Amino acid sequence: MASRQNTNNAVLPGFRLTLGYTLVYLSLIVLIPLSAVFIKTAGGGWDHFIASVSSPRVLASFRLSFGASLVAAAINTVFGLLLAWSLVRYRFPGRKLVDSLIDLPFALPTAVAGIALTAIYAPKGWVGSLAAEHGIRIAFTPWGVLIALIFIGLPFVVRTVQPVLEDLEVELEEAAASLGAKRWQTFRHVLFPALLPALLTGFALAFARAVGEYGSVIFIAGNIPLVSEIAPLMIITKLEQFDYSGATGIATVMLAASFVLLFVINSLQAWSARRIGRKA
Repeated sequence: MASRQNTNNAVLPGFRLTLGYTLVYLSLIVLIPLSAVFIKTAGGGWDHFIASVSSPRVLASFRLSFGASLVAAAINTVFGLLLAWSLVRYRFPGRKLVDSLIDLPFALPTAVAGIALTAIYAPKGWVGSLAAEHGIRIAFTPWGVLIALIFIGLPFVVRTVQPVLEDLEVELEEAAASLGAKRWQTFRHVLFPALLPALLTGFALAFARAVGEYGSVIFIAGNIPLVSEIAPLMIITKLEQFDYSGATGIATVMLAASFVLLFVINSLQAWSARRIGRKA
């Protein structure tokens, strides 16, 4: 009886009230707006939905948005891990400055980021002019979109992986080395399994941010039909044409595709965490 009483006292009071507020808040902020997107799309009819999302321009924007977002998230996962590793494991001049600059895409207005990237990678910019000498054009092409998505997604990977690296004990690596493991074997069998859930989380966050990015991409993309138009731009175009059901149709496809991919990534993350727990 005493044990049961202690268990009940250990639970914070107000659970039902807190849960009620949580559900109401979640419904107002997330569920109701997302439901409105699906309802508005359904109001236009199935034929209009198919016509809106299957036009050549829209399909090309889907390929660019999702393809560039996947590539950018993958690149950020690799280089974000390297950057987080350098910040955690090494001490070098300017380390705190580099650590602060990582958060710059968080604080920088997206329009400012887009203008800055365009100025650098345009044919007359610092980097763009050097690339133009070799016949390479970066700005106003899909390459420019990819660079913008890498820029805005890198902090998500670094800030997700960095705390995990800080919690990993160096003694684990030293123990693996004392047992004869090489550096690659130590990384593969000791470090990578512990970092995998954080890497998947960082990948998912970077991808989710990249798919919906508009401000920093719109300037450097050039918005050339069938070449460098992103899906958010097509939504804006539909809204300017007062085709609200068409805009919500494109948004529905983006929402569904993003949800499926994030669900797969979260499932892999949970599976990886369970596997690490069983090994531990």
